[in-house]
Amino acid sequence: MFDISEELKKLPKTPGVYMHKDSLGEVIYVGKAVNLRNRVSSYFRTSQTDPKVRAMVSNIAEFEYISCATEMEALLLECNLIKKYMPRYNILLKDDKSYPYIEITTNEEFPRVISTRRLERDGNRYFGPYSDAGAVKRILGMIDEMYMFKKCRQQEFKKGVRPCLNYFIGKCPGVCTGEADKAEYNEKISEVIDILSGRDSAVMARLKADMEKASEEMRYEDAARYRDYMRSLRTLGETQRATMIKDRDADVLVPVIAQKTGVVARYKVEGGKMSGREITYIRSDSEGSSAKDMLSSFIKQYYPELSILPREIILPMHIEDEELLEDFLDSINASNAEGKTDVMHRTRIIVPERGEKKAVLKMALEDSVKLAGTLDEKAEREAERREALKAAIAGLIEYASSISGSAPLLIPEDDDREYRVEAYDISNFNGLDTVGGMVVYEGRKPVRNDYRKFKVRTAEGDDYGSLREVIYRRLKRARKGDEGFSTYPDIMFIDGGLGQVHAVKAVVDAFRIAIPVVGLAKDDAHRTRAIVFDDGREIDLRDDRLLFSYCSNIQEEVHRFAITYMSGVKGKKMIKSALEDIPGIGPKRRTELLAKFGSIKAIKNASYEELMEVDGMTSRAAESVLEFFSESDT
Repeated sequence: MFDISEELKKLPKTPGVYMHKDSLGEVIYVGKAVNLRNRVSSYFRTSQTDPKVRAMVSNIAEFEYISCATEMEALLLECNLIKKYMPRYNILLKDDKSYPYIEITTNEEFPRVISTRRLERDGNRYFGPYSDAGAVKRILGMIDEMYMFKKCRQQEFKKGVRPCLNYFIGKCPGVCTGEADKAEYNEKISEVIDILSGRDSAVMARLKADMEKASEEMRYEDAARYRDYMRSLRTLGETQRATMIKDRDADVLVPVIAQKTGVVARYKVEGGKMSGREITYIRSDSEGSSAKDMLSSFIKQYYPELSILPREIILPMHIEDEELLEDFLDSINASNAEGKTDVMHRTRIIVPERGEKKAVLKMALEDSVKLAGTLDEKAEREAERREALKAAIAGLIEYASSISGSAPLLIPEDDDREYRVEAYDISNFNGLDTVGGMVVYEGRKPVRNDYRKFKVRTAEGDDYGSLREVIYRRLKRARKGDEGFSTYPDIMFIDGGLGQVHAVKAVVDAFRIAIPVVGLAKDDAHRTRAIVFDDGREIDLRDDRLLFSYCSNIQEEVHRFAITYMSGVKGKKMIKSALEDIPGIGPKRRTELLAKFGSIKAIKNASYEELMEVDGMTSRAAESVLEFFSESDT
């Protein structure tokens, strides 16, 4: 068991990020700390008065942490983990704002230096993220003062174009007039890249000299500005090892071997940012394997299961057959792409010796040292949690089966398999566009490849009838041998109460299949309240935290899945309806318009020239589109 008082004593007095977890192991809160021991301990003091904190603490079954070198690293990693886990006790921003980057548009002939909060794979260079938006603004001001770069987005200029104001005030070298020297321009861009990469000693010396000269000449405002530039450079120059500047996704793999347990810790870098840590246990009969063997086996067994592989796998040591493994990973990439050349990429195995990747690897290695000390206890807690959930689901199956008089199909205690749960929900928009969603869990893990969608055909607007249709089609497909439905669940969870359970049970019984069915009822606040059985008995989940967490997660997931599908069906119908009203735009042109622009808004904002680029578009049809949307705005 996880002894909180004892685990608090083991926490380091260093910066890091902590994650509070409930009895199911789900992350319910993410926070950062300058001193992990002091910060985490503060939650468990008896003098705690904040009601929200008290409610959270009552649900904490264990905690986990990731060490960082500085508070800034902890701050940025905290941000990434909150976005990843969406913990219910964290304050979550609806607009999902992120930290600023400095972008150099190197995919342009004459690059620009700008601030952005969006990291995209467009060939440009990105630096950051930075927690100090003010420093970014000041650095861009300094660059603007020291260098003349193009400000506008325009890439091509007509002959004789009139320059903008930036040209006349000396802020642009005159790209539009053809006066800018490309070689000199790119040389200055390279200098800025050096500055943002931390190679700024020459610039710092120049600024210091300018500041001292301005001070001697009593130009104190100028001296203060140079001082602020130097401070901003130091702020940006603080190496943020939780961030990789290059726009490449990567995995950092570290083998960790404890006394009884071995794992491979996978540190995920997404969109240039460290986004968390996952650990994969090595089977007990694999104990004694070398670190190199662990890494090699992990790569061979883990990555074939992914639909998207990282572009780089960073390792702390070289392993055997690296080139062969890279070819193996490339074959997986090719299979996943299935001819889609725009998403095809290679995956490289890297053992860095210096630079940003080495810094990220160092951070992972430092964290893995602390992780090794907790592995054996963590493995025991995970086994206890898995067995507790297994016993709880077995209890549901036993009682539900006893109602119908069938023998429960329980997994033997010495079998490592998890119970397979299928959950169903119906969603519609004012009784229209009714759909059904089916999600699958094995133990605590969602099996997303087995999720299924159903567009209701015969019982639109009737919740019970829609459920009967969905369950009938699911079981009929299984009976016919459809591989996508061939695996039956150990138990079905239905979003709803006794009426929904009866509707589904009638279909299951008609197929003469012994699958237990229970309902997940909600309270007035739309929170999971109880498990409902076919005989009307209910289990109040407020008295069972393990089942409450488990059932709540499944109910939220199936509701999200169903409503997302319904929204898509409704959206496509609305798009089709809008385009059908445009004279001269038939099915083929509708398809081509949507293929090129992707949305009604983009079509509405398109110019005549852009519309004419659509396959099969005529001058008259393009004018018809422009006229239609022009009238719709009036």
